[in-house]
Amino acid sequence: MVTVGIIANPASGKDIRRLVSYGTVFDNQEKVNIVRRILLGLAAVHVKRVVYMPDYYGIVPRALDGLKSQDKLPLEVVPVDLELTGTQEDSFKAAQIMAECKVGSLITLGGDGTNRLVAKGCGNVPLLPVSTGTNNVFPVMVEGTIAGLAAGKVAGGSSNHPQAVRPSKKLIIYLNGIPVDIALIDAVVIKDVFIGARAIWEVQGLLQGVFTRGEPHNIGMASIAGNLLAIGSKDKAGLALEFGEGGSSVTAPIAPGMIVPVKVKTYEKIKLQQTVKLHHTPCIIALDGERELAIKEDDEVQIELTFAGPSVIDYKAALQ
Repeated sequence: MVTVGIIANPASGKDIRRLVSYGTVFDNQEKVNIVRRILLGLAAVHVKRVVYMPDYYGIVPRALDGLKSQDKLPLEVVPVDLELTGTQEDSFKAAQIMAECKVGSLITLGGDGTNRLVAKGCGNVPLLPVSTGTNNVFPVMVEGTIAGLAAGKVAGGSSNHPQAVRPSKKLIIYLNGIPVDIALIDAVVIKDVFIGARAIWEVQGLLQGVFTRGEPHNIGMASIAGNLLAIGSKDKAGLALEFGEGGSSVTAPIAPGMIVPVKVKTYEKIKLQQTVKLHHTPCIIALDGERELAIKEDDEVQIELTFAGPSVIDYKAALQ
């Protein structure tokens, strides 16, 4: 039975950057509308079953309730068995369950942070990440109908384009020799000792950064890398830099409407499997735009660039 998973994060697009910058809130009703169109797309390519992450807003059930009578879906739509915590762990656990259920593809609604958590749990399941977050370097702007059609084609095995599913890069963070976390886009070191508000929106206190990719049209920390040396998602390279005086100065959009000068002491292109040593402790490491790891003074941290990230559906190639 062709099965597709849906993880729609109700908290994406609502972090503190919406208050301190000029971003607009991506409300949950719009996510309901997107999911409704995704479901119609999936049904059109004969997907028989959809499993979804339940959430406190009820995004998927509301999407079903809003269907017109002539559009009732010929597919089963069921939630995964998940005890909600209302935290980012819900996305991680839901992805794990969906991987165990052997879904053929997985559609996410969120930003870089949501997809990082999903990537940690989804195994080899191909992702189609629909952009509804604040930092949206990893997910893509795609109409929900098209996302449903493409993900359904991949799940059913009827898309034979060689580029329909492609690998992605990721960073592996090693703490005292042990892998403890990942990032899909960037790991940024901040001169701080408390995580506090997870999102980062200021360049003061930035010490180091390691990036899988970055282009001038990106927003967030990746825009800094992109304005120094553009590296795309398919390039077999990344970028490592140190912030500070004595080197380059770039202007970058680090949040919606926040375009600021950033001083970079040094930067260099890095190869796959190359590791970058963290030079500053104690500190906080932000992963894909959110503070995640508190590093103690005696800790040793290395960050490795790999091409072992989640498989990603190219919706254009999948439908071609």
